[in-house]
Amino acid sequence: MVRIPLYIAFLLMSLLANGQSPKKPIRIGIVGLVHSHVHGILNKAFRQKQTDVEIVGIAEPNRELAERFAKQYGYSMSLVYPTIAEMLDKTKPEAVTDFGRIIDHKKTVEACAPRGIHVMVEKPLATSFADAQQMGSLAKKHSVQLLTNYETTWYGSNHKAFALANSEKAIGDLRKIVVHDGHQGPKEINVNKEFLDWLTDPATNGAGALFDFGCYGANLSTWLLRNQRPLSVMAVTQQIKPDIYPKVDDEATIILTYPKTQTIIQASWNWPFSRKDMEVYGQTGYVFTVDGTRMRLRQKDDKAERSLEATSTDAPAADPFAYFASLLRGETKPDELTSLENNLIVMEILDAARQSAKTGKAVSLKQKL
Repeated sequence: MVRIPLYIAFLLMSLLANGQSPKKPIRIGIVGLVHSHVHGILNKAFRQKQTDVEIVGIAEPNRELAERFAKQYGYSMSLVYPTIAEMLDKTKPEAVTDFGRIIDHKKTVEACAPRGIHVMVEKPLATSFADAQQMGSLAKKHSVQLLTNYETTWYGSNHKAFALANSEKAIGDLRKIVVHDGHQGPKEINVNKEFLDWLTDPATNGAGALFDFGCYGANLSTWLLRNQRPLSVMAVTQQIKPDIYPKVDDEATIILTYPKTQTIIQASWNWPFSRKDMEVYGQTGYVFTVDGTRMRLRQKDDKAERSLEATSTDAPAADPFAYFASLLRGETKPDELTSLENNLIVMEILDAARQSAKTGKAVSLKQKL
């Protein structure tokens, strides 16, 4: 006879008494290990052993990379398959998270959507608007979630700023949004070789800093302006460090014009330090986000700005994987920042920005009737 530890017995009785049963973890497959953001889910699943997700398979053709991470996180190499198709067929995940090259996001959706498997990709959604549209059509056809993960989605400060600007109307109608994102450069901050190789290739990443960090500002601006599409997109890019990044831009500025608002996105691999912050100006005040929690606010009749502090509860979840699990269980509402609707507009903006930077001219977006 198997003896159940007393504390587990009490937990089970408590759950049953409240009409609850222990939640099963969401069965997750990982597609690709070449994006360093993969450390987040590997740490959660194998080190912290959190139970909202269970990694059932990993698709990664680079055996040496998979073995390196297996030693670091302690997972079995029996979880690793050389192709997406084999991993999906053998492990039957409910959802996948894609940590591969941006160009390969489309292949992941093509493999998963017809099987009814939900997909979360790392930002941005795709390398082109055309690919993003095809991915979106597949997701809708097969009724699966297609989400895009941004680090800034999980910043309580951004959600508090959104509430002040939209729900509370605390700073008046929005007039200007300025978003700063980036760091000293991927090579300068010592990203691993597998990540650096594709991140600095315009075919596999779409562009350099323009896509890598311009996507954050496009995502946040689209959200703050309630999924408005801009009237026009103007972008300027530079290669300040062509000796390090010969194929792609390392400096980018994007200007989005709306009927009554302007957004300036400053995306860079040349900041003196890492940053992800924004300034939101209304007719009667402004709110700045400094980092994930710290903020500054000045409203009408204020003689000086004041500091605010956001908390983790202002964000939709503690991390993207907890959110993904909760969404698939039907416990939480879809988040607008990760949504397909928002990120199709993001890709339209990035595609236009790349074209504008190449031609030196603003790109007008046709407005939908």
